[in-house]
Amino acid sequence: MVLIIPFGLVTGFISVTLGYLLGNAGVKAEGVAALVAVSFIPQTWKFLWAPIADLTLTRKHWYALSALFSGIGLAALGAIPPAAASLPLMSAVAFGASLATTFLAMSVESLMAYGTPDAERGRAGGWFQAGNLGGFGIGGGAALWIAENLPQPWLPGATLGVVCIVCCFALAFIAEPEKFERPPRVLASVVQVVRDLWSVVRSRPGFLALLICFLPISTGAATNLWAAIAADWRAPATTVALVTGALGGVASAIGCLVGGYWCDRMERKKAYWVFGIAQSACAIAMALSPRTEFVYISYVMLYAFISGLTYAAFSAVVLEAIGHGAAATKYNVFASLSNMPIAYMTLVEGWAHTRWGASTMLWTEAGICLAAIVFFMGMQIALRDRHGPR
Repeated sequence: MVLIIPFGLVTGFISVTLGYLLGNAGVKAEGVAALVAVSFIPQTWKFLWAPIADLTLTRKHWYALSALFSGIGLAALGAIPPAAASLPLMSAVAFGASLATTFLAMSVESLMAYGTPDAERGRAGGWFQAGNLGGFGIGGGAALWIAENLPQPWLPGATLGVVCIVCCFALAFIAEPEKFERPPRVLASVVQVVRDLWSVVRSRPGFLALLICFLPISTGAATNLWAAIAADWRAPATTVALVTGALGGVASAIGCLVGGYWCDRMERKKAYWVFGIAQSACAIAMALSPRTEFVYISYVMLYAFISGLTYAAFSAVVLEAIGHGAAATKYNVFASLSNMPIAYMTLVEGWAHTRWGASTMLWTEAGICLAAIVFFMGMQIALRDRHGPR
């Protein structure tokens, strides 16, 4: 949980802190969505460089380097004035910081894959995502509070940057697992990693796990726009900082722990789409409710809790599918696929809000999610009929 916090801090600072500051500066939700989407690009393609983490330095060395560069990226983002003219520079720095977090996450994911027995993978995924989403909400909200209450504009990013580096101290309590056996030549090693990955993809459980991660189920994409569209519910900065930040982070972290508990007690892919239905229902209910600050607080908090459930289910599904071997590579193929729908759904929802308003944005998320669940269930039935029962 502690080791993955910097990953959440970077995404939280971009989505929550910068999202609100840019919205206050007159930047439309579509522009904020584009910034968030750019920051997601490394997260959607990180499987391409995941073998580097498996085949080179130790997990702890990669973690320390990544935490350092993540902290530098946050400090740089905090020093850029929030304005429409700054979006190109912000996007470039956000891309770099996000790239650094990919190696940080790979390190933690590999440590988790080797250190978690099968019966506890749901719980491990829950704690892992509690640090991710808790860092997203609490870090983003804390940085927004600092930006609103202290005069130095660079201080929020610098503060979170220091936290990233401090998290390295948790490495002292984690054992470094042995590298998986591989041939001495680089090309042969890469071939072995690809074969390890293919053994997962070609199996029915592995394919279904990849499919459910790729579909726009349980994306939680609206989280990336809560700060930018808060004015629709007449929510002031203090409210946004609390519910998308500290309180939302706590709610999502609790959701992660609850979701991890249930993922060890039911079929994990089923848990993933059941939580997706709950998230869609929350979006629909919010679209139909009055536009008041209390409604904003209530539904953003509920949505954060459900997002915690879905993120825990994602990690449980992936840990169940990948086993050991080239753990960083395999985990990040799944993570890259799952980040693609988050990125394009953020863009789609930002576009829908700009043209038709908040209600249509929420209906769009719910409708696409439910359609994806129906498609997945159809594929599951088709593959069962073709291959027989598991």
